[in-house]
Amino acid sequence: MNLLGNTTLRKNAIWTYLCHRALSSISSTTALNIALITGSTRKVGPPNPIIGPRVASFITKKLEERGNKVTIIDPNEFTLLEQPEFSYRRSDVPKKLQDFKNILMEADAYVCVTPEYNHAPSPGLVNVLNHFGSSVFSFKPSAIVSYSAGQWGGTRAAIALRPILSELGALPVSAMINIPNAQDVFDEDGNAINDPESWNSYSGRCFSQLEWWANAASAHKSVKDPFAESKPLQSSPSQRNAPGKT
Repeated sequence: MNLLGNTTLRKNAIWTYLCHRALSSISSTTALNIALITGSTRKVGPPNPIIGPRVASFITKKLEERGNKVTIIDPNEFTLLEQPEFSYRRSDVPKKLQDFKNILMEADAYVCVTPEYNHAPSPGLVNVLNHFGSSVFSFKPSAIVSYSAGQWGGTRAAIALRPILSELGALPVSAMINIPNAQDVFDEDGNAINDPESWNSYSGRCFSQLEWWANAASAHKSVKDPFAESKPLQSSPSQRNAPGKT
């Protein structure tokens, strides 16, 4: 009797069953809990109108129309980083910071909406991300939305944001939403002024990728614990060092 062969067959059968179960849950799970992190901290408009709320409103409405729940995280709610959440003793974590961590932990995916400042993402958005460690974001996808009052649509900020999200473990999907001349694209309620169907199609490509990856990641957690061999840091980044390095 080939016990080794039988064991291998059983393992393969179990793996096939789990994969089919995961894939079936992907097709039936469409509603996601999405944390939308905005980047603008501006409160006055001249010489141009404030654009950030218009873009965030458009993105929120389009995500909700697809059946998702969206929770907005406003960078104005955060002070300049003095101490990240993970460096506090558990009993000393400020309540507001813990509340935001809970929102991020419960999210299935993330959408970052950023203007472009000096070819970079907004300091307010990066400040929010830097308050938390990678274990909060890991193994969940993200999407990047950038905008500007000029012709480039914040693309340089979007590209600069990709490695930050990757380091946090919230891998960004390939499709991005870049919005040039955003003050002329959306009204104050976040509705596309011209050619709304094209904007729906353009944003839908990004959202469909985000939903696919988020559902896949969520389903696969029932197959394997993502942190089983990639444990969160417990003390310092040196835990990631190669053998022999201190």
